[in-house]
Order: sequence, then structure tokens, then C-alpha cells
Amino acid sequence: MQELFTPRLRLLPAAPIWALQTADFYRRNAEHLAPWEPRREGQADPARQVEFLSMAASAAAEGQALRWLLSDDGWRVIGVIGVSNIARGHHQSASLGYSLDANCQGRGLMHEALGAVMAEAFAPGLNLHRLQAAWQPHNDRSQRLLHRLGFRDIGLAKDYLCIAGAWRDHQLSERLNPAFQTPPEWC
Repeated sequence: MQELFTPRLRLLPAAPIWALQTADFYRRNAEHLAPWEPRREGQADPARQVEFLSMAASAAAEGQALRWLLSDDGWRVIGVIGVSNIARGHHQSASLGYSLDANCQGRGLMHEALGAVMAEAFAPGLNLHRLQAAWQPHNDRSQRLLHRLGFRDIGLAKDYLCIAGAWRDHQLSERLNPAFQTPPEWC
């Protein structure tokens, strides 16, 4: 897994070295992320982030999931992007998740970062055929972002995630890789 760059961002592969900055991101954004993400005990604790980031690095090494930390200055974490549940074989797909600092919204940063991650996911090295994202139907910001990135809606998943103590419906959207390279052994 490699570091990615965009004109305004550095996308850092998740690693324990970033535990303090990642814990600070979750501490600063606890209230902002509460309606959108499941609560994870210890997210704002640097010691727990060492564990979480170590697990993320191991999952990347095993080809199961990828996680990048977004930085706009090289040191401060302002967001997270995850490509999880990577399925290989005849599926070649994964789930996409993301979050951005409340103070960085509305500047196109997540659009820029997701563009880089999608390019990586669809490149010959990973060669995923499909990325799927789930968002709550009242999350207009995520809907607009995903549609601008070329995702199309595929259906509503009832009671998809338990967030803030209640099961929440999520809209599912997908983006197919227009340059997917079918392995020769499939034909």
C-alpha cells in the first residue's frame, strides 16, 4: 500500500505512527461524526489508535482492506478513507467508507481524495471491478459527492447499520471500473 498525493492532500497509509494525529481527529470530530458512523470505543485514545492502526496495516498487508489518513499539511489528520471487505475471485469488489473533519467540509477535499483512492482501486495493481458505498438517505452531502464521482444508486438497505443506538437505513451506491481487466483465465 502506498502513500497517495493530490494537489492539496497527502493520503497516508494507516500505521501506528499516526496514532496521536488520528486520535485527535476523532476527538475533534466526535459530535460531527456521531449521526453518521457507529461509535467505536476508544477512537480518541492514542493507545487504542495504535491497536486500530496496527490492525489496519495488517489487513492491508493481507489484502483484506486499505485505509488512508488524509492530511492537508503533512502532519494533521483531517479525514479517513477505507476500502474494506475486499472480495477477490469472480467478485473483485470492495466497500468504500470515508469521513472528513467538520472544519474541512465544503472545499472539495473529499472529492479530491476519493478520486485518488478510486484511481488506486481501479488501477491494474488492485484491479477492483466495483466499489460500493452506503449512505443515510438524509445525508445530502454524501449523495452529491458520490454522484459527482460517478456512483449510481442501486437500492435501499433497511436497518443497515446501528448508529447512535438505532438501526439506520442506508442507500447503496456503486461505481464500476470502466477499465477493469478481466483475468485471462476467466475466459
